[in-house]
Amino acid sequence: MTIAHALIKVGKAEHAAIVNFYTQALKPLGSKQLASFPNGLTGFGSESPEWWIGIGDTTSSVHVAFRAPDRATVVAFYSAAIDAGAKDNGPPGVRAHVHPNYYAEFIFDPAGNNIEAMCMVPESS
Repeated sequence: MTIAHALIKVGKAEHAAIVNFYTQALKPLGSKQLASFPNGLTGFGSESPEWWIGIGDTTSSVHVAFRAPDRATVVAFYSAAIDAGAKDNGPPGVRAHVHPNYYAEFIFDPAGNNIEAMCMVPESS
């Protein structure tokens, strides 16, 4: 199992300072700011965004994405999670607004965390 990305949320007032902090702190790790959206969502990484900062309630739940090797594994994770008591937060499918091959599912774990399984594998022909 590998983690594809993580998201933390900070208050609007401290967002700019936190983005600046991570811009500096992540340099030694080879990471830099790679994405920024009008809603404040900011992504850092070396090749693709892996560490995300968003604006929101700092006591909110966490979002973590696990990288799957293929689409079938994404579906299998979703099914197993639902069977284990998770709540649906988005069934398996392409998230073209992220990338044409971004295939993901989202569930809320029993603690309310937003957990994703994803892959960037094109659909098999």
